[in-house]
Amino acid sequence: MVTFPQAGGCLCGDLRFELSENPISVYACHCTDCQKETGSAFVVSATVRSEAFEWTTGAPETWHVTLPDGRIKGSEYCPRCTSKLGGQSRFEGVRSVDTGAFDDTSWLTPPVHIWTRSAQPWIRFPEGALLYDQSPPDEDLGAIIRAWRHP
Repeated sequence: MVTFPQAGGCLCGDLRFELSENPISVYACHCTDCQKETGSAFVVSATVRSEAFEWTTGAPETWHVTLPDGRIKGSEYCPRCTSKLGGQSRFEGVRSVDTGAFDDTSWLTPPVHIWTRSAQPWIRFPEGALLYDQSPPDEDLGAIIRAWRHP
């Protein structure tokens, strides 16, 4: 069983954070934006209540980019080592944390995969996972929250 708080930080250690409660959801995003931003096949993110997240050491820089559809995406990075740690959500009072930044990542298995239409061809999705070929519709948010197996 996972206990809270759970801590994490950047590669160089200048930024540290704590999460005081279980995430709202955990998902893997396979969009080409996340692939380019991370240099990987996907990113796994935890959606958390903003008030449950605290920077305990340092302060991130935020980088913004305007996407082709006009949305503005903001991501938080360490100013020294440039590790990406997450960012603000489009929903008030919610933020995302890149799960690779946690000290212990063993409990963060994503039950939801989004933007699967741009997933790498070698990716095999777990049986029973919720799959969305692009961003899930807002009416599916309840199912996404329920899919997260609370530790």
